[in-house]
Amino acid sequence: METTIPTITDLGAIKAKQRATWGSGDYGRIGVRLQIVGETLCDAADVQASEKVLDVAGGNGNGSLAAARRFAEVTCTDYVEELLDQARARADADRLAMRFQVADAEALPFEDAAFDVALSTFGVMFAPDQPRVATELLRVVRPGGRIGLASWTPEGFLGRLFQVVGRFLPPPAGVRSPMIWGSETGLVELFGPRAADIRTKRRIYEFRYASAEHFVDYFRTYYGPIHRTFGTLDAGGRRELAEALGSLLNEWNRGTRGALVVPAEYLEAVITR
Repeated sequence: METTIPTITDLGAIKAKQRATWGSGDYGRIGVRLQIVGETLCDAADVQASEKVLDVAGGNGNGSLAAARRFAEVTCTDYVEELLDQARARADADRLAMRFQVADAEALPFEDAAFDVALSTFGVMFAPDQPRVATELLRVVRPGGRIGLASWTPEGFLGRLFQVVGRFLPPPAGVRSPMIWGSETGLVELFGPRAADIRTKRRIYEFRYASAEHFVDYFRTYYGPIHRTFGTLDAGGRRELAEALGSLLNEWNRGTRGALVVPAEYLEAVITR
């Protein structure tokens, strides 16, 4: 069976759909609960005061806020302007100075070697042209600079969740899994020959909700990919998807006092140019 690789035009169409997907729901309500990942990643990347930091596909600003708390000079980017508006509001509330710019991770509007550090927390992993994104990250970071990434692993809970969702709304043909960013071999493939060093550590983020039903309802309402998938299904399909997600959540639940606690593995990586 032949595998169809998208043309540049196809990738453009896929990106347009992705932008609409992430703009649907309200990802900020999900992302704000992942702030600890941005803090941990900034420590791993050793972000220091006065360094120039670029947050790529920064969403509502978790990595940016963490870097700004360390007195770095931060530029937060995303291709969904509404998410940048949320990041700006959070920065204003915390009295943190940073810049904001709408930008595509596959075509960053910055000069070569303009930053000391580039960050992305669960962001660039979803861009369809993975080699292009890796090239852009390396291009905008100075020699000796660092790229800090947090990406869900294929073996972890999010890997399984996207497998379940994919049964109801398959991903575009020819587009590689975003979970490649969450594997050591995937990062070596993307960055290997051009990186001076790649260090990785597997970490756990715990989703904490009242119940499996609460998680499904929350993600169905606010998390773009799941919000969109429910929107494509008829009543029977929506019921089946809710049941499949609920079953997965109960399987992974480690809560001991009635609430839902689901450990989700992600790969923390620091790549030195």
